[in-house]
Amino acid sequence: MKTGAPLAALLLVVATGTELRAQEEAGLTPREACAVHEPLRRALFGDLHVHTSYSMDAYLFDTRTTPDDAYRFARGEAISIAPLDDQGNGSYSVKLERPLDFAAVTDHAENFGSTALCTRPESPVWSSESCRMYRGELPGEPIPSSGLQARYVIARMLAATTDEVCGPDGRSCRFGTGDVWREMVEVAEKHYDRSADCRFTSFAAYEYGLTPKLSKIHRNVIFRNERVLDYPIHAQMETNPVHLWRRLRRECIENRPGCDVLAIPHNSNLSDDHMFALDYDGSRNLVEERRIARLRSAMEPLVEIMQIKGDSECRNGLAGVGGPPDELCGFEKVRSNQYPTVPPDCEGVPGEGALGGRGCVGRDSYARYALIQGLAEARRLGENPLRFGFIASTDEHKGTMGDVDEWAYVDRPIEERVAFNPGGLMGVWAEENSRNSIFDAMRRRETFATSGPRIRPRFFGGWEHPAGTCDATGLVERGYAAGVPMGGILPPRPDAAAAPSFVVSAMRDPGTPEHPGGLLQRVQIVKGWVGDGDTYMQKVFEVAGSPGNGADVDLDRCEPRGAGHDALCGVWSDPEFDPGQHAVYYARVVENPSCRWSTRVCEKLRGDPRRPQACDDPRIPKTIQERAWTSPIWYDAP
Repeated sequence: MKTGAPLAALLLVVATGTELRAQEEAGLTPREACAVHEPLRRALFGDLHVHTSYSMDAYLFDTRTTPDDAYRFARGEAISIAPLDDQGNGSYSVKLERPLDFAAVTDHAENFGSTALCTRPESPVWSSESCRMYRGELPGEPIPSSGLQARYVIARMLAATTDEVCGPDGRSCRFGTGDVWREMVEVAEKHYDRSADCRFTSFAAYEYGLTPKLSKIHRNVIFRNERVLDYPIHAQMETNPVHLWRRLRRECIENRPGCDVLAIPHNSNLSDDHMFALDYDGSRNLVEERRIARLRSAMEPLVEIMQIKGDSECRNGLAGVGGPPDELCGFEKVRSNQYPTVPPDCEGVPGEGALGGRGCVGRDSYARYALIQGLAEARRLGENPLRFGFIASTDEHKGTMGDVDEWAYVDRPIEERVAFNPGGLMGVWAEENSRNSIFDAMRRRETFATSGPRIRPRFFGGWEHPAGTCDATGLVERGYAAGVPMGGILPPRPDAAAAPSFVVSAMRDPGTPEHPGGLLQRVQIVKGWVGDGDTYMQKVFEVAGSPGNGADVDLDRCEPRGAGHDALCGVWSDPEFDPGQHAVYYARVVENPSCRWSTRVCEKLRGDPRRPQACDDPRIPKTIQERAWTSPIWYDAP
């Protein structure tokens, strides 16, 4: 007798009723049940890191899009962006080929108030000298549409924070920040599809921009629903992330019914080794350290490892990292692309100045080694403060959410942006396209990151995945039944089990008829563990496909050549497993080579006297291999 379908339907009815009751009890706006609900979950793609004209820096780069514009763009509507016309409106129309499933506008909260006061004509300080300076309107001041130098940008930004704008006690800007935050929450509410269609999900969010001495230690703060804080806790209020986590937990999760929130760090590659440094806020004993370790892992279950300002997965040649070099760790290293010399190694001492072209990189600058540091702390404390999953987003400052196509990257002139890339996308495995379902996926770390393509990877770990799993039906059902998905912790090792086994599958991005997606080349599993002398060990295992498939690119036409795969699947068991040693595993899916966006632009300018020197910069690769990363699976030794 077939019972699967009726049982799934019954579970859906029960779950829907429970969720509706919970919404009513928390005073949340009710929504219809989604018509499409898949118990085995489906891949949804989104962008949780985007800026609009509400961000102080974005406005200086001629961004005039609003949060409302950004959400309309994410849903598939056309919007206009810079260059600006004589009336100060965008003159270039852009539109996504494929809408996103979910998104969040994450404007910089520190300057919500001052930016609004200086950019809205109805403001009482609109005509002030400080605001005119910020807008670039003072006589003799240039109003460049490109080529903004750091010193000029900083001077304009500081102008918007003077007493003339904010008042001698800063009160006007503080009140303005609260007003702007309420606007952003309302706009997110406006675009959330509460109908049974469940076409689009929006989240109220903001960016916490801690930047001591030009080291980037930023987080995006994402709320589950419309039950949010009255005022965003930003970096001018709390200069220690531990204090941010405590306040978010206390003021939202513990004391506001229905409120839930998490923070997502990003750009650890520009943090000068601060991002993943262990900070226990002056704790005096292991009990207090364990408490903070639990707080950190609960409040930051995800890390953004790919975006416009580069990849933060890994880097070769770092001090204290052992194991064979990883040939794919050179991907989109923004600091190596942007500056003539490779940043020095921090060697365990955090630096400063990354955003000014100085500073250093080290083990605490990349997510892979942070995961291994978490294993070391788990061994010492019994708690892992760095147990996080992976996402990617854009950090786009034009309001163009999810605009990640290499063939359509539109921004400042190429010589100013050649070190950067279009950014990435976040994927979740969720039952439906709703806030609760997506937020639950983030909480349990069943997420993945891509460098832009909509690759769909699955990753399961357990102790009983047979070699023929990929050839049998019901891979996903058995994956959940026999172990844990990406983001999970392996169950205790059975006495008869020799080593954990993993099954990883991936489907290529089909793309569109005009722009087909790339073929898959291979699937890998990356293992991390702590070696002798506190060395962070890494090893990459090939699981499916082949790195030597002969695929390449016809650079004259930017067309890929060679064989590849629409889908790949492999089962792998760790041949070097040590049951007494903590370990972490994640999968990486790699496409065949394709043209980098800069190569496409430069080829169009071949023979043109306007072709910039940046097109011949040997540091900038002609081709890339797009990829996806699954969240890790952990083995916790007894």
